[in-house]
Parts: sequence; structure tokens; C-alpha cells
Amino acid sequence: MVFRTIATSAALLVSLAVVGAVAGPQWNPVPVADHLQPATSDTAIRGVDAGRAAEIGSVGEHEVRETVLTVPLDGTEVDALLRQPLDDRGDPLPGTPGVVFVHGAGTGRFAEAFTDIASALASAGVTTLVPDKRLDTYSTRERDYVAMAADYARSVDVLRAVEGVDPARVGVYGESEGTWIVPVMQAEDPRVAFTILVSAPVVPPREQAAFAVDNYLRNTGVPEQVFRAIPRAVGMQLPGGGFDYVDFDVRPWLERQTAPVLVVYGTADPSMPVEQGARRIIADTAVRGDDAPVTVRYYAGANHGIKVSDETADGVRVQRLHPDFADDVATWVQGLPGTATAPPRIAGDTPNQLYLAGPVPQPRWWGNGDIVLGAVAAGAGLIVLGPLVWAAHALVRRAVMRRSAAPAPRLAPGLRRALLVLGAGSAATTVALVVYLLTVARLALDYQRDDLVVQGGWVGVRLLGVVTAVAGAVVVLRVIDARAARRAARAPAIASVVAAGGDVPDAVARRAAFGVARGWPAHLTFWCVVVGAVILLLMLAYWGVYQLGI
Repeated sequence: MVFRTIATSAALLVSLAVVGAVAGPQWNPVPVADHLQPATSDTAIRGVDAGRAAEIGSVGEHEVRETVLTVPLDGTEVDALLRQPLDDRGDPLPGTPGVVFVHGAGTGRFAEAFTDIASALASAGVTTLVPDKRLDTYSTRERDYVAMAADYARSVDVLRAVEGVDPARVGVYGESEGTWIVPVMQAEDPRVAFTILVSAPVVPPREQAAFAVDNYLRNTGVPEQVFRAIPRAVGMQLPGGGFDYVDFDVRPWLERQTAPVLVVYGTADPSMPVEQGARRIIADTAVRGDDAPVTVRYYAGANHGIKVSDETADGVRVQRLHPDFADDVATWVQGLPGTATAPPRIAGDTPNQLYLAGPVPQPRWWGNGDIVLGAVAAGAGLIVLGPLVWAAHALVRRAVMRRSAAPAPRLAPGLRRALLVLGAGSAATTVALVVYLLTVARLALDYQRDDLVVQGGWVGVRLLGVVTAVAGAVVVLRVIDARAARRAARAPAIASVVAAGGDVPDAVARRAAFGVARGWPAHLTFWCVVVGAVILLLMLAYWGVYQLGI
């Protein structure tokens, strides 16, 4: 029996591994072969025209006045915070350039977003406007970047009319998700004087998400088998529909740029394709031959928001803007057009992007998230349904049918325990996998490593899966043995009765018919648990629990 169990378990594990390998796409990102080499580590912006040099302010040079404005939109309105640099008399500094800020992902309230950089630029002599993000048309499922660009364009119009602002020198600053919006704004309104793209994904959101997940997982130190889940999760149609924006391509809008572009990345940002993004922006803005010069800066140790971690005097770690970032942006904006083409085009810290962001393979059979969730719910429901019906039947039988001579439902010898382990094990492994992935996601987003959790947790999930598969093998063997015993017991009993010229007694017929299960509750429980467990095992195989290097 031991040898049969080992052999059957091995065959089942190999089958699950094969199913998991062929049921969905693999993950094989392409390494970056040609790395960018900044001309210098100095990020300073040069090329300020001699005639404008006296106008270039530095961070902290001016007092700043803050005013809350209302920006009318189509069908609604949003508040916006205006920061104006003041002259020595306390009046708005005349002839200043202006910058409208476009939010990244999230709620985007002006009270919380861009507070450091918008204040710093204003103190250097640049009028800034940070509007609230419009949220009535923005949700996790539904986003329209072209429509959002039209909404933010209203803020540009408002800033152009502000006292002291030179309307011909108003540009747009976008961060992260906002950098999919900013090129649309400039393409639709060539009067936008410049654009600043900070931590720009450039690639479509789905590709950026897969790239970010890959980097986060590598930083967390997860086992190689976990990476197979990336295309299967990011590439599928997400549950509930929507999410059309995940395939938005900003490159046609980049090709229509006519204004100078400042591209900024932090080299400690694992979520962005920092080299690939800069290359694409440079290439795409040059497609039509229009004058859209690009300046690229990389800031050492800076994260997604171009912030670095500092330790205060009392030992508390805080996030602050990179010390050179605000001054560089202020100089570039105030020094245009001379700063737009000043060498070096690419400067700062040396980036090190390991893999290219690229198209995400699409799952075939499990490409619909609703089907995936439905299958898990169906599998878990069946595992619970069968035993629940049997238990209810037993209660009714005990209360109402005490005098019944009908035999009680039962399973074949040895099958009950194996079936229990199969059902409970498949459910427990599914729960353990979900908990493991959520824990790894939390560690990854917090930039933390915990080998005991990451490595040990994966081993634990896979061991649970192996135990469940062994239980499945035992169930198969018990079913084979029960059916063989039924055939062996029934044939001689019936033959002896027939040879004696008599009828087959009911008791003999019932005993001969009892194989895997006796009674409909037992049959229902058996098939519910088996079918439910098979569904969950196939799902676990799909998500990589049973990988054997196949």
C-alpha cells in the first residue's frame, strides 16, 4: 500500500505540475542589455541665457502667498491651491512662469499633494497651482486619461489669468500616473510652454504594473516559482469588468509634443522603468521632428517622489525632497528656452534597470477574473456543501427515523479520513496561498525583506499542497479498492444463490452494491468534496504551488 500511495502521489503531483505549466503564460522578462550612461553625476541645469540670468531665483529667495481658488470643470468644480512668489513690497512677482501640477494615483487633495515641491518652486520665483483631483469620474475601475487631461487644462487656463503670471510661460508638472495625462494636455494645447515628467512609466499601465511587481518581488527575495503568477494576475481580465485604462498607450501623444520636456527619475525607485522610460520619451518626442527637446535627470537614492530618507537629530527617519531637485527644476523652468537644449542632456546618478517592461502575456483558459473567483467559490462551496447535507440528514434521521431499518449512510473503509484531508487540505492550501501572497505584497510595498516569511512561507504553502495531493492519491486508491471489493463480494454471493435456484435476497444485494459509498448523503458528500477539491487543486496548480521545474 505504501508503494502504491507513493507512486500514485507522484503521478498526481506531476500531472498537476504539467497542468499548471500549460494552463497559463510563463514569465520571462528581457534583461536590459544597453544601459544609459549619464554624462556627469552633477544634476545642475545649465544653459541659462545671459539676459535672463538675473531673473533666475533660487529656492527660499521669495516669500510665498497661498490662496485657495475654484476651478470650474464640466459639470462640477474643484478647489486649487495657488502659491505666488512675492516681491519686496509683498506684491505678486511680475512676469513669472507658472506650473500646474497633475496628480499621480490616489485621491489627490491639494492639501496633501506636492506640498514640498510646489512651495519650493514658488519660493524660487515660479507661481504654482495644485488643483484637487476630480473624483466623480475617477475610480479604481474607471479612468479616462484624455478626459482627465481636459479637466486639468481648465487649471492651466486659470493659472494663465493669475496676476503676475506670464501666460506664455505656463507649463505642467506630472508625477507617476499623471505623466500619462500631461503629454495629452500638451498635444491638445500647444500653448503649454513646457512639461515636467516625474517618475514616468511611459509604458501602458498593465506593463508598468507587471514591471513593478517583478521588481518588488525581486527586492523582497521571493522564490523563483512565485514569478509565474505575475502574467497570470496582471495579464488577466480583472474581476467585475472595467479597467480599460490599463492598456492606455501614451506614446502617440508623446509623438505630438512640441514643448521642452524635463524627465526626472529617482534611482532608488523600483516601480518605474527608469532607463527605458527616458529612452522612449527621447525617441517618441523626436518622431515628427518638432522642437520638443528633452532633458533627463537621475537623482541618487531618491524614491518615486524624488525623496530621500534622512535621519533627524532624535533618530527618526523622514522623507525629504532630494536636496538638488527643487533648485534644478526651478532653474530649468525659469531658464527656458536656453535650458531646454543645454548639455548634458542626461546627467545624475547612474540608473540600473535590470529588465525591460514589455507586453504582458495574456492567460488563455483562466484569463477572465470572474471565472477565477467563481471557480474558487464553487470549489470551496462544494467542499462545504456535501458534509453539511450529510450532517443535516443525520440530524433528521436521528429525530424522525429512529425506527427505520434502513442502514445509515457510510463511506468505504479508510475513505472518510482521506476525503476529509483532501477537502480540508485543498481549502487550507488555497487560504494559505492567498495569505502568503498578501503578506509578500505588504513586505514588497514596504521595501522589506523577511526570508523566514518569504522563503519559509512558500515552503509551507507547497507542503500543504503536497499533503493534499497525497490525500487525493489515497482517495483514488481507496475508491479502486472499494470497487474491486464490491465486484469480488458480489459475484460469488449472486452466483451461489442463482446456482441453488433461489432469488437474490435484498440484504445480499445491498451488501454487494455497497462500494465507495452507501446512501445518497454519502454519495453526495463524496462527489461534492472530490469535485470541489479538484477545482481548487487545478487552481493551485495554475498559481504555481505544484511547480516541478516544468
